Amino acid sequence: MADIDSAMRASAYSGRKNRGSRPDSEKTSTELEPFDPAAHAVKEKAEAISMWIMIALGVLVALLMRYYMMPTLEESQQVLWLLPVLIVATIPTIHRVIVPSSFSELYTKGNWFRASFLYLFTWLALSFALVNPPLADIAAPHLAGAIDIEVVEGISDSSLRGNTYDLQIDQEKVPIVMGLAVRDNVDAQNSTISLTISRKGQVEPIVDVSGTVQEIAETGSSEKFYSVENWQRGMLKNTLTDEQLGPKVAPNPSDIGMAWDICELSGCGPGEYTISLQMSEEGAPWKSGQNSWSTEYKILISQVA
Repeated sequence: MADIDSAMRASAYSGRKNRGSRPDSEKTSTELEPFDPAAHAVKEKAEAISMWIMIALGVLVALLMRYYMMPTLEESQQVLWLLPVLIVATIPTIHRVIVPSSFSELYTKGNWFRASFLYLFTWLALSFALVNPPLADIAAPHLAGAIDIEVVEGISDSSLRGNTYDLQIDQEKVPIVMGLAVRDNVDAQNSTISLTISRKGQVEPIVDVSGTVQEIAETGSSEKFYSVENWQRGMLKNTLTDEQLGPKVAPNPSDIGMAWDICELSGCGPGEYTISLQMSEEGAPWKSGQNSWSTEYKILISQVA
């Protein structure tokens, strides 16, 4: 029998023996690498210089795209984003030209990676600010939610596929009211709109209006729109709360709704109707000074037994 003291001595001796038998390559070093405050300060200064160069480059490119390149173009083109992105390839060269060699020699691939993202995010952030309200507006006025048809007796089925609205009626003629709503970032009321509704095979258009959105809305088309109780495409619902936001044709309270009868008082029979729409606004950064948007819809009416 061995007492406790003897057992502990034997265990300690065995542990020292095992540790002493390890090769030098397996021994763990507890020494810390020497810290050179002067070298660290130089590296931090080099990274700070790189950061400010990239911020300045992003600001410069954003300003050139907005105030030099965009006024020479009729509309948005690929060069507006492609050219700024390609500048990323020149970032190492820019550093070597601008930054003294005592600092540029300290840069690694990690520095180029961080500098590239800082430049891109600076350019993107400032570009968004320069082309959106309140500084500018490059988004043209457009329809809030395509077109729609009033729910009335006699329409048995309806569907909107792309720019074609199919209506099936179970009567010889049905009164049809077509509605739409205008939306814009800023001041949709002063946007210019031109609308033509015509029937295939008929020379004269059924509806032919042009002017500002506010002027046309005040002629009675807006009042007619908001007098409609139900639209064929129904209501838009919040996917989270299931709350009804408004009709799909004009779900936002700021949308300006307008509606017209597309047939005579006796109603519409089978046929094809075309809605041609053009909208524009002044003050765009493009060469023309205008944002413009256009589209065309077709309403196909067929009779079912």
